[in-house]
Amino acid sequence: MESFSLILAIVVVTALAFDFTNGFHDTANAMATTISTGAMKPKLAVAMSATLNLVGAFLSVEVANTISKGLVDESGIRPEVIFAALVGAILWNLLTWLVGLPSSSSHALMGGLIGAAVASAGFGAVHGGVLVTKVLLPAVAAPVVAGVASLVATRFSYGIGGKAQGEATRKGYRAGQVASAGLVSLAHGTNDAQKTMGVITLALIAGGAIAPGSNPPVWVILSAGLAIALGTYIGGWRIIRTMGTGLTDLEPRQGFAAQTSAATAILASSHLGFSLSTTHVVSGAVMGSGLGRKGGVVRWSTATRMTLAWVLTLPAAALVGAGAEAVTELGDWGTAVVAVFLIAVSAWIYKLSRREVIDHTNVVADPTEEPSGVVTTAIAAVTPPPAGAITEDLTATIPAPAQTADPATPAASTAPPAAAV
Repeated sequence: MESFSLILAIVVVTALAFDFTNGFHDTANAMATTISTGAMKPKLAVAMSATLNLVGAFLSVEVANTISKGLVDESGIRPEVIFAALVGAILWNLLTWLVGLPSSSSHALMGGLIGAAVASAGFGAVHGGVLVTKVLLPAVAAPVVAGVASLVATRFSYGIGGKAQGEATRKGYRAGQVASAGLVSLAHGTNDAQKTMGVITLALIAGGAIAPGSNPPVWVILSAGLAIALGTYIGGWRIIRTMGTGLTDLEPRQGFAAQTSAATAILASSHLGFSLSTTHVVSGAVMGSGLGRKGGVVRWSTATRMTLAWVLTLPAAALVGAGAEAVTELGDWGTAVVAVFLIAVSAWIYKLSRREVIDHTNVVADPTEEPSGVVTTAIAAVTPPPAGAITEDLTATIPAPAQTADPATPAASTAPPAAAV
C-alpha cells in the first residue's frame, strides 16, 4: 500500500462527512413511524437506530462493490473526481434536510459520482447497464413494491385483529413496531453505510493505495459504520416530522406493517447488490399503510413534493458534481476553492435551519398543520372580509334616502316622472 496523498486524505474525510449527513438525513426511515405512534421516545429511538446501523455495516459488502467496481470505470477516475461527487451529494442532502424532504442520499451520491465522472472522462466512464439495472429500475420499483406490500399487510392486520382496539392490542403492536424498526435500522446499515465504503474504496483504488478490484478494507468498514451511526444519533428531526406525521396518520399496527415491509425489501436488495434508496422504500411503505386502513388518508401534497425531490436528486447532484469537477481540474487551488465553497454553503444552510429549531421536543407535529401551497397562500391573501363588515361599510358610505314632506304621501308618488326616466 502506498502512502496517502493529501487529496486522498481529503476525499476520505469528505466521504465520512457525507456518511454523517446520510445518517441524520435517513434516521426518519427507521424511526419516524415508531416515534409518531409513541412506540418509543425520540432520543431512545435514534440511539437504538444508531447502534443497529453500526452493526449492519459489517454484515455485507455487496452494495459497496456495486459502487466501487460497477457504476463507473475505476481505471479512469482520479481522487479529485470522487471529491467533486461527494460535494454534490452533501449539498443536496443538506438542502433537502433544511426543507424537511426525505430525498435519497443514495441517489445524491450516485448522481454526484456520475456527473463528476462524465465531466472528467466523458459518458463512457459510466456503465449504463449497471446504472439502469441496479439504480434506476430499483428506484422506480422499490416504493411501488413496498407500498403494495405494506397496504396488503395493513389490511391483513386489521382483518385478523377485527375491531380490537384495547390498550393490550396497542401495546402488542408497539412492541412489534420496535422490533421492526430495529430491523429497518439494521437493513439501513447493510445498504447505506456500504455506499460510503464503496466510494472510499474507489478513491483508494484511484489514488493507488489499494489494488483494483479490492474489497473495502476493515478500517473503511469500521469508519463508515461509525460515521453513519453518529449521524443517526444526532437525529434528522425535520425529516422525521415529515415522514412521521406529514404523509399520513398512523396507528401502531400500520407502523408495524410499514416497517416490516420496508425492512424486507431493503434486506433483499442488499443481498442482491442493488443500491436501493431506503428513503424510497420507507416512504412507499408509509403511504401504503395509510391507504391500507379504512378511512386512512394520505396527504398527497406532501407526497407530491417528495416525489419531485426524488426526480430532481440524481440530475441536481450530477450537475453540482460536474461543476465541482470542472473547478478541481484547474489544480490544487481549484480543489481548495471547492472545499471552501462546500464549507461555506454548509454553514449557511445550518444557519438558516436555526430560524426554526426542530428537535426531539417538538418532532411530533400536529398532523393538521400541513404547510400551505402557493395557491392556498395567494387565496388567503385576498380573502374578502366578513359579510357583517361589508354591511357596516355600506351603511357608513351610502346616505339614507330623503324623507318626503308629507308622511301620508303614498310611496308611488315619490317615483320620478316617466319623462325623467
